[in-house]
Amino acid sequence: MSNPTQPAPNETPEKDPADWATGDEPMTGPQRSYLHTLAQEAGREVPDELSKADASKLIDELQQTTGRGTD
Repeated sequence: MSNPTQPAPNETPEKDPADWATGDEPMTGPQRSYLHTLAQEAGREVPDELSKADASKLIDELQQTTGRGTD
């Protein structure tokens, strides 16, 4: 039986978006789409020009606000 606290072999530990090598690049299309969905539910506006790292942080924040993405 495996230890449930250890990640599966193909999983990687989460890395802080501030430490991402590509974090300064523009957000991806999927990030933009999901952000707009979350923002609409939360009654918030999304800035047009976010980096990948900033988009990820905002997604985390909006998931907490909307209850999406939580277990």
